[in-house]
Amino acid sequence: MTKIDAKILEKATAWLTPIFDSDTREKVQNLIDTNANELTESFYTNLAFGTGGMRGVMGPGTNRINKYTLGKNTQGLSNYLKKIYPNQQLKVAIAYDCRHNSKSLAQTVANVFSANGIQVYLFSDLRPTPELSFAVKYLDCHCGIVLTASHNPPEYNGYKVYWTDGGQIVPPQDGEIINEINQLDFSQVQFDANTDLIHLVDTDVDEAFINASVANADFKAEKKDDVTIVFTSLHGTSITMIPEVLKRAGYKNVHVVAEQEKPDGDFPTVVSPNPEEPEALKMAMELADKTNADIVIGTDPDSDRLGIAVRDLEGNMILLNGNQTMVVMTDFLLQQWKNNNRINGKQFIGSTIVSTPMMVDLAKAYEVECKIGLTGFKWIAKMIKDFPELEFIGGGEESFGFMTGDFVRDKDAVTAALLACEIAAQTKADGSSFYASLIDMYVAHGFYKEKLVSLVKKGIDGANEIKQIMIDLRENPLTTIDGSKVVYIEDYQASTMTNMETGESSEISVPKSNVLIYYTADGTKIAARPSGTEPKIKFYFSVNLPLANKADFATVENQLDAKIERIVQEMKLN
Repeated sequence: MTKIDAKILEKATAWLTPIFDSDTREKVQNLIDTNANELTESFYTNLAFGTGGMRGVMGPGTNRINKYTLGKNTQGLSNYLKKIYPNQQLKVAIAYDCRHNSKSLAQTVANVFSANGIQVYLFSDLRPTPELSFAVKYLDCHCGIVLTASHNPPEYNGYKVYWTDGGQIVPPQDGEIINEINQLDFSQVQFDANTDLIHLVDTDVDEAFINASVANADFKAEKKDDVTIVFTSLHGTSITMIPEVLKRAGYKNVHVVAEQEKPDGDFPTVVSPNPEEPEALKMAMELADKTNADIVIGTDPDSDRLGIAVRDLEGNMILLNGNQTMVVMTDFLLQQWKNNNRINGKQFIGSTIVSTPMMVDLAKAYEVECKIGLTGFKWIAKMIKDFPELEFIGGGEESFGFMTGDFVRDKDAVTAALLACEIAAQTKADGSSFYASLIDMYVAHGFYKEKLVSLVKKGIDGANEIKQIMIDLRENPLTTIDGSKVVYIEDYQASTMTNMETGESSEISVPKSNVLIYYTADGTKIAARPSGTEPKIKFYFSVNLPLANKADFATVENQLDAKIERIVQEMKLN
């Protein structure tokens, strides 16, 4: 049997005390007796907050999602709230998704808040994450929690914290909350609920959220009856909202993938409940061919990200990537604002450092600002808070997330789904299509093509391997990429942008993050970034060429695809 490290054994043995329930103690003892490797993975560190809150595998241990790690989070957050808002009656909203244990973990979180004298508004059943963001402001809460692991595998769950504006916590606040949590011992967590302070929430907030979604994304597109839609919730929460939102906006031809309609934390019909993956939308695409649908919409389990498939110029249904969806949606919103004379130079769109540079070109074309933040929608939400003098039109990121207006302060697949259908309907009414409008944009602004390559590196060894890859990219930087000279390197961990020709460096004025971006003389952009929520390192590629006319689309696309493939081979990432 593998020898257990003494520090690991000490941490695990602490979980055999009466502070922890008998089931937890039994599971920990079994790990000690029979599975040293799993014991090490469960206790070698404390589960940390990442890009999208805290996510991890469920089970006993400090590096796992369980009632004790989430209870400790909630106790620390309760202590922090009392410091920041002294002598106030504190209020929090809590939602949860379809994952195993989400409902019971949400109840645990509610119990701890209430035991600390905090009023709790707990959704009576599963709801989309964007509705929680909306509810925080709608119910005038001090913060919000959603129990979800987004699109991670079934064994995962997670804990996301939202603040008074409905956006996720950002520095320095997240660090201050983590400090409060780290000062606690598990024995200090108050689990005994004050049930008088726990209030169930449902139809009132649902109606308000539906009305707000329709108000922000229904642009009265023509001939909605001519559009056929296929929708799949991938066994997740969006089934509670998207069909009703589409109905209220006037869409009648909506086909739901029945086999994926029922919420199920096992996600039995897909390998991964991630709409970024073509496999996840296979059943929806098949239904689209049967129904001759114009558009397919699929969402992840907590309904914050969406995948969209539309018909190409030959009539084949193809899955768009997040960058393509984002620029079409943003362009449509900008055009609506322009048509209504609402653009006066005091508006902005939002994007992220690893998303397509085409967003900057769109902003210039419509004479609005484009603000670029770190990966994660919490940074786009922060932009809205930081620049109250500017109106937020919309924004997105490459990871299949989009936000329309500022009534929700997180990526919102519910409202974005309606916006996508509006684009499909209006372009069809105009004798065009969703896809054709994308190509028109390439002609107008340049043909940008992006690709994401993710390398999965699990466990302690994987984390060390990811760390070493980033060290190597910093200490031995690439000098050319596909024959083009590297001209700039942005290191967000060091907060520097270095001109590789002159050696001069300038400061990057965004918070530090473990991201490295290379820019070449021919306009290629490559970003490397360890995931904040999964055991992965991600490489983001963006290349571009001019597109003189639609007739050259296929030829130029092949050239861009070939260029990306050469770079992937050159960097040995395949």
